[in-house]
Amino acid sequence: MDARAGNFRVGLVQMSCTPDPAENFERALERVAEAAGRGAEVVCLPELFQTQYFCQREDAQLFDLAEPIPGPSSTRLSQVARQQGVTLVASLFEKRAPGVYHNTAAVFDRDGSLLGTYRKMHIPDDPLYYEKFYFTPGDLGFRAFDTQPGRIGTLVCWDQWYPEGARLTALQGAEILFYPTAIGWHPAEKAEFGAAQYDAWRTIQRSHAIANGVYVAAVNRVGFETGNIRGNSAPGKGLEFWGGSFLCDPFGQVIAQAPHDREEILIGEVDRKKLEDVRRNWPFLRDRRIDSYAPITSRFLD
Repeated sequence: MDARAGNFRVGLVQMSCTPDPAENFERALERVAEAAGRGAEVVCLPELFQTQYFCQREDAQLFDLAEPIPGPSSTRLSQVARQQGVTLVASLFEKRAPGVYHNTAAVFDRDGSLLGTYRKMHIPDDPLYYEKFYFTPGDLGFRAFDTQPGRIGTLVCWDQWYPEGARLTALQGAEILFYPTAIGWHPAEKAEFGAAQYDAWRTIQRSHAIANGVYVAAVNRVGFETGNIRGNSAPGKGLEFWGGSFLCDPFGQVIAQAPHDREEILIGEVDRKKLEDVRRNWPFLRDRRIDSYAPITSRFLD
């Protein structure tokens, strides 16, 4: 566990996205400043916040949205982190090389330094979530970052369904796991399945908090989108992003919650004493049978 004394405050930016990437970027920076003004020391933006969710279609021209890291967007984000005095987690479409692109979370410290990146490990391929077309699976492993406020971990969206990623990040000393996210309802399915889908999403992430004795922050976008990028939309009925961003404590209790239907900046506190107390009373990490888990590396045990 991090040896720092005291607590630190986090800000979760739930925002909607327009067809104009430049407008989205500026709006995101304004919200970072607002979160900082409300006392946040670590601020997290939602997944791929610069555009509407473009993975609703397979379009090779959309690779032009990607940038290297460092690059223009990361440089600007670095400047804002330094100006606002916050640690910043920002999800970017990374161009690593021609034909090699990643869905990447970049972590900037208060002084603007780029502490490192996490490349999304689990890549979905579902109707209107055609991410395998765009993103190469991450190859940096699961990572925790030692920031000035505290030690944090970040994963990305589809990673949030996998207990292995949460565990391996927590085992590196992360006090909080951030999940920048873009997830929503298919309009035709919402009435029948919507409540259960959201409940499963919230429940699995609360379970990561409980199993690992860490805080968990899920940071989603909100609003209806057709993947419109500068006036070019995907065919189909679009997605209704369900918002519902939240922060929960190391026993899974939700301490800050955003609505489904509007933008909001959540502010919550990481309480190191609570983290210590939960782990002392529910010592899941102590009682792990690490001598018995080797089969977990198999795809399936036939």
